[in-house]
Formats: sequence, C-alpha cells, structure tokens
Amino acid sequence: MTSDNAGAPRPTPSAERIDAIDVLRGIALFGVMAINLVMEFRVSIFEQFLGPRILASPIDRAVEAILSQAVELKAFALFSLLFGAGLAIQFDRLANSERRTALLLRRLAVLLVFGVIHLCLIWNGDILTEYAIAGFIVLPFLFGPRWLLTLAALVSLALYLAMQAFPPAGLFPSRAAIWQDVMDANRIYATGGFRDVLPFRLREIPLIASLHAFVFLRTIGLFLLGALAWRSGIVQNTRGLFAIALPAIGLGAGLLYRGIEPLGTIVLALGYGAAILGIAHVERGKKLLGWAAPLGRMAFTNYVAQSVIFGWIFYGYGLGLFGRLGVAPALAIGIIVYAAQLRFSAFWLRHYRYGPLEWLWRSLMYGVRQPMVVAEVGAAR
Repeated sequence: MTSDNAGAPRPTPSAERIDAIDVLRGIALFGVMAINLVMEFRVSIFEQFLGPRILASPIDRAVEAILSQAVELKAFALFSLLFGAGLAIQFDRLANSERRTALLLRRLAVLLVFGVIHLCLIWNGDILTEYAIAGFIVLPFLFGPRWLLTLAALVSLALYLAMQAFPPAGLFPSRAAIWQDVMDANRIYATGGFRDVLPFRLREIPLIASLHAFVFLRTIGLFLLGALAWRSGIVQNTRGLFAIALPAIGLGAGLLYRGIEPLGTIVLALGYGAAILGIAHVERGKKLLGWAAPLGRMAFTNYVAQSVIFGWIFYGYGLGLFGRLGVAPALAIGIIVYAAQLRFSAFWLRHYRYGPLEWLWRSLMYGVRQPMVVAEVGAAR
C-alpha cells in the first residue's frame, strides 16, 4: 500500500487479535458443523418436526442425544455472541475514523451479499443473511451506553422467550407443508442433479425463513449481549469469566433438565463461552486449546467450505448420501472434514494474513486491497 493510505482505517493486525476469541470461535464452529451436518445435510431440516425419529443403532441414539442436549442451539448461540462482540470490537477500534459508520454498514452489506449467494446457490441453511440483517439493527445501539445495550438485550430476549411460549399463529408452516417438503427433499436432494437441487433449494427458502423468524429476536439479543461483554471488559477478565462459567453451566443444565429449553440454552451457552474464554486466557489453557485459533480466524471461509463439501457428499450431484447415513457415520465424516480444515487453516495462516473469504470481506469493506501475504504486512507499514 502506498503512503497515501497511511492514515486510512485498516483491519486489526494479527498481533492485536484476541486469541481466546479465535479459540472460542473455532470450537463453536465444530458445534455448528456437527448440528448442520446431522440435522440438515444428512436429512431434511424439517424431519425433526414430524415427530421422534426411531434410530436403529444405539450409537446413533447416544450421539444424537449428546448433540441435542449439549450442543445443538448452544453452538449457534455462541456464534451469535461472538458476532456481537466482533461487531463491537470493530466499532470501538474505528472510533477515531470519520468513516466508522459507513465502513461498518459496508461490512454488513457485503456480508448480506455473501449470505444471499450462499443461501441461494450453495446451501439454504445459511446463517450469514440473518446475521447481516440483525447486525444492521444492532449497530445503532453501539453508539449508546452500556445500560442501553443491557436494556435492549433483555427486551429482545424476553420477547424471544415470550414468542417461544406463545408462538404467533400462522408463522410456522403447517404439518402438511412440512410433510410434503420432507418427501420432496428425500427424492430431490438424494438423487437430483444440480439443476434439480437448485430450484428446490430456492423453493424451500420461505419455509426456512419461518425458522429464522422464530429465533431472530434471540439473535439480536445475543448480539447485544456479546457487545456488552466486550464493552464491560469481561471478555478479557479471567477471574470474572471463571466466576460466571460454573454457575451459568449449572443453572443452564438445571433449566434444560426441567424442560425450560429456550432460557436454559442461552444460559448454558453463556457458561460454555465464559469457561472456554477463561481457559484460553491462562497459559496451560492456551496450550490445551490453541489448536482451535486458526480455525476461528478462518471461520467464515471454513463455514462456507463446509457447505460446499457436505453438499457434494450428501446431494445427488455428488455422492448422493442424503438420507442414507446414520447420525454417527455422518458425524464421523464431519470430524474428518473438521480435522482437515484445522490442518489447512494452520498451514494457510503461516503464509497468509487472512483466510480467502475473510480477505475478500475486508478488502470490500475498506474499499482497498488488503495485504494478504504475511511478508506484505511488514512492507505496508
């Protein structure tokens, strides 16, 4: 980059990143991958709403029980918390830039474009579109004090919990519509070519949008909680994190045991996040969990890559394994893919500053090609 750009705002240098957040993001990515794979790529996302599934294999039953009780919505809640914290970090680090608002709006707009492409052309289980829209709503609150973030988060989460207790009539698709979609999915995803899968994927979007509508307020609330965690300093307060972790995990598990699932999921996710961040802050914890940091730094690239890989494995234009694998074999495939991404991410980041999609996202956000090769960073300073 030339000296003309010396005063322009730039992305956070690698040396200034908070490794513990990357570790948490990398671990959360595994949970998101596992649920997406077992409940959405392996079978239709709507199959779970047709009643309890009968799994022949005891191993499948055990794995599904662990995933549904300990991982499922908690991993997505962690991702939402992290996105909110990341947005607040960007906001605060651009405090001296006159272009702060424009840059952050562009950042979210670019994410929205990526999300729509992912949603329509790669996989309609996409979360990026929802995150971009929620980000536009949360961004104005970052200009306010912490009490406003707290109030907005509590109101959003209270409305979400009320919606779960009293679902609005007509928001969720009918059982007949779900049944028909599952039947079509079992045929088209399993045997159809890309020209068959694409129009069906687009046809499913209105049905899937209703699922997003049920959790949208929770996403906003968790974004705000993540931003509040950053603003309050708790993200880097090791003692405070451990003080939160055990009580939150205990309370969350207790709520889930009593069947209070929506609130229990949120509290347990907070406990998970606090525990992992706390461990990743101490020296032994860094050695124990540091392997996840490269995955977290490239979470965007890895998330989209998983959609491409699993689409090829399960849909008819690839291996066509849709509906043919049990929970445990499908998860085993996911673990292999995750392990390969771990090795690839570590290798890539030894040579490059960002993952490919992270680099493109930042370059479009700042309107300037960002240094990509590690050697370029020193030359640009």
